[in-house]
Amino acid sequence: MTTLSRRGAMMLPLGLAGLAAACAPAARQMAMNADPSGRADPEMLALLESYARLNPAPIETLGAADARRQPSMADAVRARALEQQNTNPQRPINSYNDITLTTLPNGLPARIYRPISASAGPLPVILYFHGGGWVIADIDTYDSSARALCAEAEAIVVSVHYRQGPEFRFPTAHDDANLAYAWVVTNAAAINGDPNRIAIVGESAGGNLALNTAIFARDRRMGSPRAVVAIYPVGGVDLETASYQQFANAKPLGRPAIQWFVSNYTTGPRDLQDPRLDLAGRADLRGLPPVFIVNAEIDPLQTDGARLEEKIRASGGQVTRTVYPGVTHEFFGADAVLTKAKQAQRQVGEQLRAAFAAAPPAAPARPVRRRAGI
Repeated sequence: MTTLSRRGAMMLPLGLAGLAAACAPAARQMAMNADPSGRADPEMLALLESYARLNPAPIETLGAADARRQPSMADAVRARALEQQNTNPQRPINSYNDITLTTLPNGLPARIYRPISASAGPLPVILYFHGGGWVIADIDTYDSSARALCAEAEAIVVSVHYRQGPEFRFPTAHDDANLAYAWVVTNAAAINGDPNRIAIVGESAGGNLALNTAIFARDRRMGSPRAVVAIYPVGGVDLETASYQQFANAKPLGRPAIQWFVSNYTTGPRDLQDPRLDLAGRADLRGLPPVFIVNAEIDPLQTDGARLEEKIRASGGQVTRTVYPGVTHEFFGADAVLTKAKQAQRQVGEQLRAAFAAAPPAAPARPVRRRAGI
């Protein structure tokens, strides 16, 4: 057994201090690389560091096929959960099954989640659209968000995968979202759901789809959803807003990545004039059901949420917006490792349960046609 001399024992703390001092710059550099904004709270920073260790390439340097194979924030959540010795981070629900929606001209892959509920049904239904810039990601990538909505809202969740660019460009994903809503309205009873209690929820690009689908339902008089939840939605085409400038280099989503998504989904600059992409600038947002917007502070899309809130309120609509400080884009589904994700999920669940419990909205009045001279 080796015995330290008295002098060696006295020098040991100095050596450890020197080692810590030498490691400190490396740790700071790691934090700066993971969170260029320097604003992430400790939990979010730890998750961003787990994401950085997966070594994802900047998406704007890749083709779509390679981008779809890159590590995602969902992968980072699983890695961070394992670091915390959480080997089963999934939210418990009753069951789920994969189906194909019988929509034309193409069937759409979907996953139906069923909650643990004391009610025999019929249950409320949430139509959910995942994120990914209309180019990457799928139902599996956003499984945790769908599970959380199912558990917190005590509702059936129909999570739909839509066709993506560049193989299928604008407005394909938007058209698929409308078809999915029509399917849910028609088939809710067949999955033990209540066709009079439907909500639409989407994340990021899916938040844009959720709002557009509510507009479609309004214009086609298909029956209004009880609520729309848009989680850090793409709300406009202006890439020079305050949050785009402040968080241009944010992780996991910065301005170059958004430009890449737009170029892979749209057919050219003319598409950016379409109200379906420029919701805050050109869309008619009157007559929508209650809208709940969730924003992350460290996100180029934060101002999009603020502009949507302002326009919906100016249009006479009911809107609630919450900005969660210290977290980034994609935080919502990270409840296994982020306290604020749990808080956001709980808040959305409460909002949806209240919307489902409220009296159904009155049918919109049809315009009265008058004959000449009357």
